[in-house]
Amino acid sequence: MWLGPEEVLVANALWVTERANPFFVLQRRRGHGRGGGLTGLLVGTLDVVLDSSARVAPYRILHQTQDSQVYWTVACGSSRKEITEHWEWLENNLLQTLSIFDSEEDITTFVKGKIHNKSDEMRAEHLLGTFSGIIAEENKNLQPQGDEDPGKFKEAELKMRKQFGMPEGEKLVNYYSCSYWKGRVPRQGWLYLTVNHLCFYSFLLGKEVSLVVQWVDVTGLEKNATLLFPESIRVDTRDQELFFSMFLNIGETFKLMEQLANLAMRQLLDNEGFLEDKAPPRPAQPHRNISALKRDLDARAKNEYYRAMFRLPRDERLDGHTSCTLWTPFNKLHIPGQMFISSNYICFASKEEDGCHLIIPLREVTIVEKADSSSVLPSPLSISTKNKMTFLFANLKDRDFLVEKIADFLLKTSSKQPGDNSAGRKASIMDPAPESPPAPQEAPEQPASTGSPCGGCQSSLAQEAPTASQGLLKLFRRNTPVEDLGAKGAKEKMKEELWNIHFSEYGRGVCMYRTAKTRDLVLKGIPEGLRGELWLLFSGAWNEMVTHPGYYSELVEKSTGRYSLATEEIERDLHRSMPEHPAFQNELGIAALRRVLTAYAFRNPTIGYCQAMNIVTSVLLLYGSEEEAFWLLVALCERMLPDYYNTRVVGALVDQGIFEELTRDFLPQLSEKMQDLGVIASISLSWFLTLFLSVMPFESAVVIVDCFFYEGIKVVLQLALAILDANVKKLLDCSDEGEAMTILGRYLDNVVNKQSVSPPIPHLHALLTSGDDPPEEVDIFDLLKVSYEKFSSLRADDIEQMRFKQRLKVIQSLEDTAKRSVVRAIPGDIGFSVEELEDLYMVFKAKHLASQYWGSSRPAAVRRDPSLPYLEQYRIDASQFQELFASLTPWACGAHTPVLAGRMFRLLDRNKDSLINFKEFVTGMSGMYHGDLTEKLKVLYKLHLPPALSPEEAESALEAAHYFTEDSSSEEALRQEEGEGAGSEDVQGKGGEEKGTSPPDYRHYLQMWAKEKEVQKETIKDFPKMNQEQFIELCKTLYNMFSEDSREQALYHAIATVASLLLRIGEVGKRFSAQPGRKARDGAPGEDQPPAPDPPQDPAQELQPPAVGDPQARAGGDTQLGKAPQESQVVGDGGGGEGLSSPSQRLSDDETKDDMSMSSYSVVSTGSLQCEDLADDTVLVGGEARSPLAPSRNGGSVDTDWSISFEQILASILTESVLVNFFEKRMDIGLKIKDQRKVERQFSSSSDHEHSGVSS
Repeated sequence: MWLGPEEVLVANALWVTERANPFFVLQRRRGHGRGGGLTGLLVGTLDVVLDSSARVAPYRILHQTQDSQVYWTVACGSSRKEITEHWEWLENNLLQTLSIFDSEEDITTFVKGKIHNKSDEMRAEHLLGTFSGIIAEENKNLQPQGDEDPGKFKEAELKMRKQFGMPEGEKLVNYYSCSYWKGRVPRQGWLYLTVNHLCFYSFLLGKEVSLVVQWVDVTGLEKNATLLFPESIRVDTRDQELFFSMFLNIGETFKLMEQLANLAMRQLLDNEGFLEDKAPPRPAQPHRNISALKRDLDARAKNEYYRAMFRLPRDERLDGHTSCTLWTPFNKLHIPGQMFISSNYICFASKEEDGCHLIIPLREVTIVEKADSSSVLPSPLSISTKNKMTFLFANLKDRDFLVEKIADFLLKTSSKQPGDNSAGRKASIMDPAPESPPAPQEAPEQPASTGSPCGGCQSSLAQEAPTASQGLLKLFRRNTPVEDLGAKGAKEKMKEELWNIHFSEYGRGVCMYRTAKTRDLVLKGIPEGLRGELWLLFSGAWNEMVTHPGYYSELVEKSTGRYSLATEEIERDLHRSMPEHPAFQNELGIAALRRVLTAYAFRNPTIGYCQAMNIVTSVLLLYGSEEEAFWLLVALCERMLPDYYNTRVVGALVDQGIFEELTRDFLPQLSEKMQDLGVIASISLSWFLTLFLSVMPFESAVVIVDCFFYEGIKVVLQLALAILDANVKKLLDCSDEGEAMTILGRYLDNVVNKQSVSPPIPHLHALLTSGDDPPEEVDIFDLLKVSYEKFSSLRADDIEQMRFKQRLKVIQSLEDTAKRSVVRAIPGDIGFSVEELEDLYMVFKAKHLASQYWGSSRPAAVRRDPSLPYLEQYRIDASQFQELFASLTPWACGAHTPVLAGRMFRLLDRNKDSLINFKEFVTGMSGMYHGDLTEKLKVLYKLHLPPALSPEEAESALEAAHYFTEDSSSEEALRQEEGEGAGSEDVQGKGGEEKGTSPPDYRHYLQMWAKEKEVQKETIKDFPKMNQEQFIELCKTLYNMFSEDSREQALYHAIATVASLLLRIGEVGKRFSAQPGRKARDGAPGEDQPPAPDPPQDPAQELQPPAVGDPQARAGGDTQLGKAPQESQVVGDGGGGEGLSSPSQRLSDDETKDDMSMSSYSVVSTGSLQCEDLADDTVLVGGEARSPLAPSRNGGSVDTDWSISFEQILASILTESVLVNFFEKRMDIGLKIKDQRKVERQFSSSSDHEHSGVSS
């Protein structure tokens, strides 16, 4: 590549001159190319160990003048071809011109100018191919961006692809200089972090180390410092531990590795990949050596942090942040902190964690103005809102730009939300989350419902549900005796008064100042009258509800009557949701709960419905309307408890792992005991999934929900630790899990809320109090206080860090569980060992994931759906199967392998969805590797009949096609029978799905599965006969199959003998089947005659016996087929009857064609005929007719009466021992799996060998 000329003082140090002229010198780096000796080894090592600035290309061109000692680099190259092209350009374009100049200074100036121009042209062309943005992974047609990938970074990316054999679709994110510890020896080299892989390369003192790890294989990632590995990064996989150290910026490297590993885990979890952030903000001045992917990953991390800190919707994108101060009127101070700005919000966070948080929705802003600056208040900015609050920011660095930015966002906000911004206004509905189902996404085109938020929700209800406007608790509050309200009532009034004072000082609503005092009030308990309002504010649900008016109503309307697995589960659990509460002993409460859960399942089908959602939602309905409960559920499932309520409750398992880790840190004396008893795994899921609502009295658990909506998961973990701490002595004395569970259950049963004004609700806990003295009552507020005093060191950032660490373990554990489940589902007679099946599963899974990595455009390739059974989650299409087949099959057929792979895929794809699962894949592999000769020949035989043999390959396969039609007729009849018997049910079912009918009858599927098992019990007699064209296809496959075997000649001779024998057997069978027809025509005219088309077909068909018999007769001249002439004569004589003379006559007429064909057949016997030759062989094929009446390519026609059975093929092959030995030979799939896994980069592989040639 051309370089901007740079001065070089010592031109020959570490370089060898290869070409020179009066103005330029071409040099090669010592140690590169031929020879080099010790000097070459040292230079190669220096190039790897030193920084990238010293690691130069192996070739360069210098400009020189005769009297000057200064040289200028003008070009460099990574290969001799590249540098030679530059050298020739200089000789052809500059040498003659330079000879005209008299002054050396003029020559140098001219050369530098020309090279600068070439360098700029090259950079411009180079940058035209640069893609930016993470979305480039999904959309490769985006326009290239400017300066994100400069020449040095692009060169590193190309080197990475070449070094590790990565496809062009694999994007480099960043690369770092570091050391990889191989044993106790550090290997200095380069760490390449790509979207899907971690790669390392080192060349040190003649030894090369190359390492590749897939991110989806990483089970642990940790930054630590030990005596052996000072400040290193440890990467764990299933097979090994890898240590990297000596980073220039270990914090940046580790953060990027975390992000990439997290994205890989997300792909395994729900296959989102890079879809979440599609348009991250672009920095004003991008760093020159940072890729677009790295920039976008950084933006993504900032977006996630911003949304989590202020509980904002998932589609909110951070535009920027700046340091400033905020005037807080409640304490008359200027608090330093950071201002964050996005398209819909202005937020502030103080430097102190408990100082002050502020959220200002732009929809509430009325005035933004610049106040007068002063020495006390520099660059102030005033923001006023509709509720008469004014916020004063100061010490803003670029206030004018900031005001312009806010003005632009305000303009967009006002255009999106015209008119009144109140919650009840009519406006277009926006999609609140990327995972919303298709139907709700159509909501923007429809106006908001004019009725109440749940108007039209249930047509079966005569009256509109009263929960539209208030919580169920207000409707079903029991009359409490006045004497019981005394102290509790006064306490409740005091709480309300404290909150009113707080509202007057700190503001009320979304723009409230949130400080340590706010948290203290929450810990003291939220009054029941304010609980619903504050839950909406603290969770962020209010923002989404206000910005999406009518969304819930439309969801309810569209989901009403729809049937799914989720709705069935919801119906089953409705009456288990707080049955002790009077609100859910009534149809109104049950109906409201049904609508909210069904609407959410319709909004987010990825989650749908999970057990425990009903318990949490029922509590939300007690304190808010249906719409409010719905948006609280959205905040809970999608932001505050991520991945908790999916099919595998991954989020709850992750936090369970965090709880175990915290137990080891805070309660080490109890941790080991709890692990031995296995208690934590039993208790944590029920505690976390329901936020203690299912294990504590309702009045106490709802206080925990108060704290949770303000503090997040932190308070749940703190409380769980406090509960264990309070029972340490009893738990240490436990002998088994049941005893420990009883102790904890009794303790939780007696956690009371003495301040609750609601009448006590009986707590139906499964663990009953034993006959011993009941434990002392524990006040929930005292328990919360203790949890904050003892375990308040927990920070949200630390919890997120632990979540990442645990997520790696949990997801990889779930993947291992899935693998074991899939392997167990494989029948025992499949032939492969458990280890081989697990290895095959990893290869199969890698092939599926590879199509997702590099943007597969295959129409059949679909993203993995974790909600499917394990066996169906990973599937591959025909092209992916073809790649695996080519690398794993023992039947290598050269150029014919893709054809055979396509037939195998069609044979395995029984449901015709163009995808096969792992069980089907293994079934196909087993048929080739295991079983005796008969079983393997069965597979080979099936591969040459429909459906494996496509109509394009053999359109005249009438009998076999008819057989398979009959074979599937039972299935079709069953379907038709079900369709007739349940046809009206289907119609009613579709109509019923509109109206909400009962689930479909599963007997159909049971019958189908039973039928499948019956079909699998096939015998040799069940196989249809093979016609002539199908037999020729089988011969082609066999000839290609033997081409790579050491006994090639003997196998060719054997198969030629068997083929000739089978061709004659087919002729004999055809004549016997034709004799009754001839006798009927000649001697028995009174009997039924065959159809009219038969007579004209006879002459054409009788052309075939000589055409097939003659090559065997001619093959008698070949020493390899000595028995063929006699056998051929037997066939000629054995035909007998009146039709024999006529075929003999036609034999002589067709002699020329047969002579030509015999020549080809003789070549087959010597093993040199390829698949293409055989396809056009007129003797064996007799022409490949499109149909019985259509002309073939060679002018003949396929004999549709000729056929051969599987038993005849088997018997014929048994006569040749070399063929028997070939098919009986045991094959080991292990080596092929290892080779394939290396290709797929499925496991960590490193090489350490002497470097014989070129150093990169």
